[in-house]
Amino acid sequence: MVALARSKWPTFTQLERSKPVTVDISVIIVNYRAAELSIKAVESVLSRSHGGLSVDVHLVDNASPGDDRAVLGDAMTRPDWAERVTFYAEDENHGFGRGNNLVLKALAAREDPPKYVFLLNPDAELTNETLKILWDFMAEHPRVGIAGARIEKPGGVPVTAAFRFPSLASEFSAALSFGPISRLFRKSDVPMGAHVPTGSVDWVAGAAFIARLDALAEIDFFDPDYFLYYEEVCMMHRVTLAGWEIWHVAEALVTHVEGASTDVKSGRIERVRRPAYWYDSWQMYFVKNHSRGYALLCAMGWMTGAALNFVLSRVRGKAPAAALHFFGDFWAVGVRPLLGLKAHPYE
Repeated sequence: MVALARSKWPTFTQLERSKPVTVDISVIIVNYRAAELSIKAVESVLSRSHGGLSVDVHLVDNASPGDDRAVLGDAMTRPDWAERVTFYAEDENHGFGRGNNLVLKALAAREDPPKYVFLLNPDAELTNETLKILWDFMAEHPRVGIAGARIEKPGGVPVTAAFRFPSLASEFSAALSFGPISRLFRKSDVPMGAHVPTGSVDWVAGAAFIARLDALAEIDFFDPDYFLYYEEVCMMHRVTLAGWEIWHVAEALVTHVEGASTDVKSGRIERVRRPAYWYDSWQMYFVKNHSRGYALLCAMGWMTGAALNFVLSRVRGKAPAAALHFFGDFWAVGVRPLLGLKAHPYE
């Protein structure tokens, strides 16, 4: 198999495939300032047999700063990479969804496209024969459009990989972060916990999931309006509306160093400021999948919960649960567009 490079990277030649090659699963990795981790992610795919399946890798560099492009370009000179990896050296940071769309649309346009694609974060690695396990699962469950792997942190620490769709109840409860209320709304929590057995769920972590290419093509892949965050939630919501099922498959395992590219980590203790595009994606998700009115209700629920949490935290001598500068940032980027006002993004 010869790599077809859709980039201007000068250290390797763009080669045309001499004849059509059938691929069972195409793995897509979108890198942003995580070149060394991306190399490990690619190697975790190339080093496994996948039960005899034909697997290739598509590696996108999203205009990373620094020397990521050079590091990944050098890796492309390795014989095993040259045969099985396609490198897309982009001059623009497309974000997660649009970065994946570059490859997804190219694959769908092939005369003989792969049946499945597997999206793998650059800071994640296959831990077992993940692709074979997921291939077999999808073959046995023809109505499943997307199936996500179980995820662990390095050292074998399990993390949440299966989720419920966000709602008014989930936003208020998460913002309030108060034990009695959290228990009352437990069945509305977005995270389903780190020990979820194989079964149907609302959505799975975007860090590691297999999808039928036909199912993604049916909904026109990722919504390009999102830059980062909520794009996989929105996409899986649309897949569900199209009649496909989404499952978490606990037997398939991936190790994930969460937040290596974005520096937004779900389990971090210290309060940090969320990027503006996080709040922008939040409001887009609720407007696109519900309505502007419902999005406003959720915004009010979130701000009310965060305000109550702020008071409770002061009384208990603890730090608030909300992100740093939450109220001003959420109003400027998340709420103003819901009121028909211009957002005030920040760096």
